[in-house]
Amino acid sequence: MGKIVISTNSSLDGVVQDPTGDEGFRLGGWFTRAEPADLQAWTELATAETRDTAALLLGRRSDEWFAERWTARSGAWADSMNGLPKYVVSSTLHQPRWTNATVLRGDAVTEVTRLRDELDGDIVVFASYQLGQTLLEHDLVDELRLVVFPVVLGAGRRLFAETSRAKPMRLVGTRALGDNLNLVTYRPDRHGNA
Repeated sequence: MGKIVISTNSSLDGVVQDPTGDEGFRLGGWFTRAEPADLQAWTELATAETRDTAALLLGRRSDEWFAERWTARSGAWADSMNGLPKYVVSSTLHQPRWTNATVLRGDAVTEVTRLRDELDGDIVVFASYQLGQTLLEHDLVDELRLVVFPVVLGAGRRLFAETSRAKPMRLVGTRALGDNLNLVTYRPDRHGNA
């Protein structure tokens, strides 16, 4: 059985929107303003995480974004990213843009549940915050890995949206990345004891 892992970058106040400034969000680009040593530590983490990933799970817009930026890249990290099996949750997409991708067209909850039952290992969700919100709401997330950037944006889309009930989590790890970033890892507390 697979493990659904949301792995994303976040501002200090939880904003995940437009980290690279490509989407036109007025506060976008916060990721790219990090210190070079911090970004090097982040790259090392992301490269290692990719090696330990069984598959990627993405929304339609994330499939497009990653395909545009990663398909032509080469090197160990790019080869790993491009070679991974990818599953794109979309009711409108007919042909995925990124390599080795399969479209999951049915109900997202049903399709992701089936995928988690069929695959072994980490099924990692990158950058797909709308999909992430759905998975969190339906208790399909097994782990959250947040790289927190030291900036408060005060506006923008957040990974955590309104839910039907509280979603208790347990902190299972923290790690400094460079001088200014932190990786925090949480797992759902299915018993509500957090």
